[in-house]
Amino acid sequence: MIEVPDLSFAALAPLLLVLGAACLGVLVEAFAPRDVRHPVQVTIALVGTVGALAATLLLTVDFERTVTAGGALAVDGPALFLQATIAGLGALSILLFAERSLDPARSAFVVSAAVPAGSPRDRELLTTPRVQTEVYPLATFAIGGMMLFVAANDLLIMFVALEVLSLPLYLISGMARRRRLLSQEAAVKYFLLGAFASAFFLYGLALVYGATGSVRLSEIREAASVDGSGTLLLLGLGLLIVGLLFKASVAPFHTWTPDVYQGAPTPVTAFMAACTKVAAFGAILRLLYVAFGTAEWTWRPLIYAVAIVSMVIGAVLGLTQTDLKRMLAYSSVAHAGFLLTGVLGLGSGGEGSGLAATMFYLLTYGLTTLGAFAVLTLVRDGDGEATHLSQWAGLGARSPLTAAVMALFLLALAGIPLTAGFTGKFAVFRAAIEQGAWPLTVVALLASAVAAFFYLRVIVLMYFSEPVPDGATVGVPGIPTTIVLAVTATATLALGILPGAVLDLAEQAARFVG
Repeated sequence: MIEVPDLSFAALAPLLLVLGAACLGVLVEAFAPRDVRHPVQVTIALVGTVGALAATLLLTVDFERTVTAGGALAVDGPALFLQATIAGLGALSILLFAERSLDPARSAFVVSAAVPAGSPRDRELLTTPRVQTEVYPLATFAIGGMMLFVAANDLLIMFVALEVLSLPLYLISGMARRRRLLSQEAAVKYFLLGAFASAFFLYGLALVYGATGSVRLSEIREAASVDGSGTLLLLGLGLLIVGLLFKASVAPFHTWTPDVYQGAPTPVTAFMAACTKVAAFGAILRLLYVAFGTAEWTWRPLIYAVAIVSMVIGAVLGLTQTDLKRMLAYSSVAHAGFLLTGVLGLGSGGEGSGLAATMFYLLTYGLTTLGAFAVLTLVRDGDGEATHLSQWAGLGARSPLTAAVMALFLLALAGIPLTAGFTGKFAVFRAAIEQGAWPLTVVALLASAVAAFFYLRVIVLMYFSEPVPDGATVGVPGIPTTIVLAVTATATLALGILPGAVLDLAEQAARFVG
C-alpha cells in the first residue's frame, strides 16, 4: 500500500509560486496571440519570482524547521536564506531579459531560434522588434529548479533539481540575437559538459546508495559517522562533489565557463553567473554539512586542494583576457575558490561560522555580478555589445555615470573596503582562519591581489585612456535595467558600509540547518 506523503503547503509556497508561474508561461506560449505574449510573460515571471521572495520572507516569521514531501525537502534556515537570494536575483534577471526599446538591436534574444544562423531570413529578423518569449518560462523553470536544489533532503531530489535547473539554461544560452553561431556553440558545449557532470553525480549517487542503503541525507550522515572510510562511500562522495563543482564553475571543472559566458546572451550570462552560483554552492553546503558533517575529514582535503586550484587558475588566466565577458568568467572561477574557503570554515559538529559567511558571500557576489553584466549590456557598437577592452577606453569621459557604476562593481569584485565584496571576503576568510585553514587564507589573499589587477585595469582604461575614434557608445537604459542597476549598486554599497543586519540574518539562518 502506497502512503500519501505529508505536505506542508506553507513551506512549499515559494516553490509552488515559481513553478506555477513557469507552467502558466508555457500555456501563454501555446494559446496567447504573439503580440501580447511579451508583456504577459514578463508579468507572470515577475509575479512568480517576487511572490516567491515574499513567501520566503513570510516563512521566517515564527520560523520552525520543516521536513516535508515525505522527508524529501528540508525547509530550514539556510534553505530559506538561499531561496530568497535566488528568487530576488531571479527577479532582477527577468528584468534584464525584459529590457527592450524601439531599437530592435537592443533586444538580446533571437526572434526565432529555429532559423539557421546567417540565412537571409535570419538577417531579416534582426530588424524586427519581436523576441523569443519562451525564454521567460524557461528561466522561471530554472529558478524553480535552483530553489528546489538548495532545499533537497535526499540525493534523488537533488538530481531532479539539477536537471530542472540545467536543461532550460542549455536552451536559452543559444538564443542570442547577434553572434548566433558563437551562441549556439556555447549552448552545445554547455549541454555536452553538463551531461558529463550529471552522469558523475548520478554515478556517485548510486555508489553512495550502495554503501549506505539510502539516499536520504540524514541517513547517509549516520552511516558515514559509523563507517566513513568505506571505499564505495568515498568514491561516491568524490563523484557527487565533481558534479556539483561543475555547476559552481570551480577549477579544474570550469572549462565550459569562459566560452558559455562569452557566447550566451548577456542577460543569460548574468543570470547564470549570479543564480546558478548560489544554487550550486547551496547544494554543496547541504551535501557536505548535512550528509557528511560528522565525517569532514573525508571531504576537507579535496575541497582544500580544489579551492587553491580554482583561485590560482581564475586569478592568473583572468589577467590574459581581453574580452570583458571572458574576464568576468575567470573572475567567477576565482570567486568560487574564495567561496570554498568559507565551506572549510565549518568544523565538526557545525560550530564554525563558515555556513553563514558563505551564504552572505553568495548574496553579495550575486548582486555585484548581476550589476556588472547589466552595465555591460549598455555599452554597444555597430555589431551589438562592446565587450573588448579596447572599446572601453575613455568611457569615463563619454559617460561618467556608467563608468562610475561599473567601477563600483569592479571594486566590489576586487574586495576593496566599503563595498560588499570586502565584507563577504572578510567573512569567509575569518571563518577559514577560525578552523585552522590559515594557509588557504594566505593563498586566497595573494590570489585576491592578483585578481585585483584585472579589475583595476578596466577602471584605468575607462578613466585614464583617450577615447578611440570608433569606440563604443553607451545606450540609455530602459526602466528594467535602471531598476537592476539601482538595486544592485545600492545593495553593493549598503552591504559594504552597514552589513550587520544581513550578517546577523545569515547567522540566525545557519543555526537551523539539518
